[in-house]
Amino acid sequence: MTPLQIIVVSCLYFVALLIVIYFTRATARRIVGAFVGGAAVGIFGMGAIVFGNASGLWRVPIVWTPFFVLLFYFGLTITVTPIYLVTWRVGRRFGWRGLAVCLLLVAIIGPPRDYLYAMKFPEWMVFARGVAPIIADAVAYIGIVAIGHAVMYLVAGPSSADRLRMKMGP
Repeated sequence: MTPLQIIVVSCLYFVALLIVIYFTRATARRIVGAFVGGAAVGIFGMGAIVFGNASGLWRVPIVWTPFFVLLFYFGLTITVTPIYLVTWRVGRRFGWRGLAVCLLLVAIIGPPRDYLYAMKFPEWMVFARGVAPIIADAVAYIGIVAIGHAVMYLVAGPSSADRLRMKMGP
């Protein structure tokens, strides 16, 4: 993945984040919590990539220069942040059962998504053969959602305690 590709993907996800902010009617406190959750998961994601590379589960080529690593980390943070605003709404509406369904869904949907990206952009990621990379990818997705949501909870409080923003206008 080139720096330009990371910037383009990050910008697209930032637009998605703005849309999610609007539709979830997130307060400033919740937005900050989602960003902090995203920052924590950026570290987790970098660790998962390093682990997968080292164990031979997948190969994600990363240029280990400070600029590239920081850009890649920023990209990871931006791409996951919208998830926590959605899980906040799910948690508010359905409680822990809804969050459990979210974890199950990302474990099921995440690996095929990554495999599709790997087929379309093999210079970004290549998976090893077998079921182990699929399971590891599913576990990584569960970690991405669980850790980010937990950090957002610690920063912004429980979703049940958050008032929804009132609509403006008549």
